[in-house]
Amino acid sequence: MKALLLSTYDMGRQPFGLASPAAWLRREGVDVEAIDLSRDKLPADSVRGADLVAFHLPMHTATRLAVRAAERVRRLNPQAHLCFYGLYAPMNEAFLRRIGGETILGGEFEPGLATLALQLKHSRRKNGVRAEQTEPIISLDRLHFLTPDRSGLPDAARYALVHLPGGGHRVTGYTEASRGCKHLCRHCPVVPVYQGSFRIVQKEVVIEDIARQVAAGSEHIVFGDPDFFNGPAHAIAIVEELHRAFPGVSYDVTIKIEHLLKHADLLPALRDTGCLMVTSAVESVDDAILARLEKGHTRADFLRVVAMFRELGITLNPTFVPFTPWTTLEGYRELLRILAAGNLVSHVAPVQLAIRLLIPGGSRLLELPDISVGAFDEAALVYPWRHADPRVDALASQIQDIVSGGLKEKQSRGEVFARIAHAAGLPDIPAFQRTDIPYLNEPWYC
Repeated sequence: MKALLLSTYDMGRQPFGLASPAAWLRREGVDVEAIDLSRDKLPADSVRGADLVAFHLPMHTATRLAVRAAERVRRLNPQAHLCFYGLYAPMNEAFLRRIGGETILGGEFEPGLATLALQLKHSRRKNGVRAEQTEPIISLDRLHFLTPDRSGLPDAARYALVHLPGGGHRVTGYTEASRGCKHLCRHCPVVPVYQGSFRIVQKEVVIEDIARQVAAGSEHIVFGDPDFFNGPAHAIAIVEELHRAFPGVSYDVTIKIEHLLKHADLLPALRDTGCLMVTSAVESVDDAILARLEKGHTRADFLRVVAMFRELGITLNPTFVPFTPWTTLEGYRELLRILAAGNLVSHVAPVQLAIRLLIPGGSRLLELPDISVGAFDEAALVYPWRHADPRVDALASQIQDIVSGGLKEKQSRGEVFARIAHAAGLPDIPAFQRTDIPYLNEPWYC
């Protein structure tokens, strides 16, 4: 029995979504090959020899890339059982089945993959009949995780690096201490699957995973939890153990503005255990938009957190969804003014100033009475929308071109920001700030 696990995009990180199920499958005696297509080409011989081909779909971009790759898989091996698993799999179940997906797994997908592989092995051995899906499409079972098996994956040095103030960089590893989220932000793709629940990865599993990555050369760990403070006691216990075991290893996490304020007493513990950066999904500085998204914070809360982090000496990396159906031209300009006035230009990857709101299947945004969308676009995997003011959509397109051009020309964040400000009608805004902060050289997006 040969299983081929494929990842198409995981934000510049070695995919936990390959390494974790690989451990579960290998425990059952399955021959597993895991390939990260963001780093390596799809090997035709591996596809032809596989009984099961499973794509990990953690986000929108990964899903769209997987749809393209699945076409080639089907041509190379039409007999292989095609599976899609991860956050975006159940959200797009109908479409994925139409393109050949036979098993769809979301939530805690590892046991489902292991069961599927054993069923395929048994049915092939008896009479060659394909196994029907018996596992739930979404499982929120509480698992005792296995330590991820990263053998065969590209070296950590081939992934995003952390650039340090004053020069130099660190090789990054990646792990997860929890999945899901206990919040119900309207726009979040976690919500349709987890519905306000989250699941922890046991501390000993997380620490062993980190230990193996450090032994392989990682000097910095990215925690990929949707919100590291969903379980604050669990989170602090992990980073304290990490610091005791590997005092020279740094890390970064993602935490809501709401949690940063609620658990402000825990922030010194992050700093003292080696946290270099905290990413927080601010999304907007317009309180009316934040209320629609049910983010749980206001513009004033965000500015309070900015001040807190300056005092603490931890870098805050705010992320945004600046283009929504409710964005105005003046509202976009106000975002740029706040970033410039707060000396935050260097803290924000330019792509964060170009992102347009995605409305995936099952989104709570569809509950809003003033949302106007077209029919679900299966190819794009979203409900399309247009802004009531065509100037806003035109600006969004122009900003996307500026960001893309800045990336190709290797412009600094300040240089790109200046071009964005000029396009938005703020030619005199100060942008060339030389704040020296740590950052990942492959900024993520959905």
